Amino acid sequence: MANPFELRGKRVLVVGLARTGMAAALFCAARDANVTATDARTGNEIGEAIAPLRTAGVSLELGGHRENLFLEQDLIIPSPGVPADAPLLQAARASGVTIWSEVELADRFLDGRLIGITGSNGKTTTTSLIEHILKNAGFSTILAGNIGTPLISRVEQTTDNTITVVELSSFQLELIETFRPNISVFLNLTPDHLDRHHTLEAYGRAKKRIFENQTEADSAVLNADDAATTPLAPAKPHVYWFSRKQRVAQGAFVRENEIVFRHNDEEETVLKLREIPLAGAHNVENVLAAVAAVRLAGADPAAIAKGVRSFAGVEHRLEFVAEIGRVRYYNDSKATNVDATLKALDAFPGRILIVLGGKDKNSDYTVLQKPLREKAILALLIGAAAEKIEKQITGSVAIERAGVIERAVQIASHAARPGDVVLLAPACASFDQFQDYEHRGRVFKELVHQLEKQAASTTSGRG
Repeated sequence: MANPFELRGKRVLVVGLARTGMAAALFCAARDANVTATDARTGNEIGEAIAPLRTAGVSLELGGHRENLFLEQDLIIPSPGVPADAPLLQAARASGVTIWSEVELADRFLDGRLIGITGSNGKTTTTSLIEHILKNAGFSTILAGNIGTPLISRVEQTTDNTITVVELSSFQLELIETFRPNISVFLNLTPDHLDRHHTLEAYGRAKKRIFENQTEADSAVLNADDAATTPLAPAKPHVYWFSRKQRVAQGAFVRENEIVFRHNDEEETVLKLREIPLAGAHNVENVLAAVAAVRLAGADPAAIAKGVRSFAGVEHRLEFVAEIGRVRYYNDSKATNVDATLKALDAFPGRILIVLGGKDKNSDYTVLQKPLREKAILALLIGAAAEKIEKQITGSVAIERAGVIERAVQIASHAARPGDVVLLAPACASFDQFQDYEHRGRVFKELVHQLEKQAASTTSGRG
């Protein structure tokens, strides 16, 4: 516990009452802070979820935000969905109020070691894989962060022997102060969240804060093949690299279809590429990053290889859903930006019917033209970004404006032929039509499973 923080008696404002805000408010209230929670939604809109806050003695201000409320606090914890430059936060900051992300507060109370993973794409897979390998190698682990479980809700379970593996978004990292991973992993940097950060440079600055408080006792793992990431290598921690394309001075790389880890001029073979159970070249990169991180954490090569081989993948990340009439359906709802969709397209040889669209993040969809021309036979457009996507990909692939995911799946099921792939890889956020990318992925899977049942009943009816 590097920077303990006394919450007792502090005036704490939690802004936004989704998963993270709820957890932060309950955590602070349990430590005798005077907690107020505010949300633009009304109590009726939020529903029963706020009942535990009332029980815990949290004051609620719902249906809007008062500036004076922000100015009279000791500490403000905005939820990740609240922009760091929101006018009310800027006013509070100018008047001397401390503003932290939830991971910054959690770090003040964590015991044990911390591995933090950031990047534009692959975070969830790499975070899950690192935790899976370590747990299977006998380490006491906790999985948390942007992956779905707020870090602050797991603080009580940490001990001196725990390794906490945390997925970190740019939104969480832009409001840290002393947050310090023992091992940091920066996977890649591609345009994303430009509606929030405005420029790729600002987005990169938020991401690279993962290194900011690391010392000579810590380690940083970066992608040697990613031109946007390599200049961000930090000075203080020991730097390790991962690469599919070249031998690295320190870290993990591919040599003759094997993954090799190099440290202090010694090299050890960890596993063969064919043993990786995940599709796509991008997943080789994710495995390389994980190998470097877990080797630095103390896992031995045999345990690492076993962990990789037994990893089942992550829900909503190139997740195989079903095969119906020799048509395979894949859920990549986590592909919430263009680069993730490019990687999804790259994972299949061709004949793809792809579902695209959702809430635009100021993205450039023109870069999808070439892979769509080469790999796809039909693009099914849904959501608020459909018109923009259609304009930017016209001429590269046949396009259908499906509007909603139900219609997209229906059209795809009629248009697909044996051997085709139906792929949900939207290149957009989900918040125009869904609660989050997980909700979107679950709806897609339910629709596919309904098709599967219909196909089965038709077949049995013929019998």
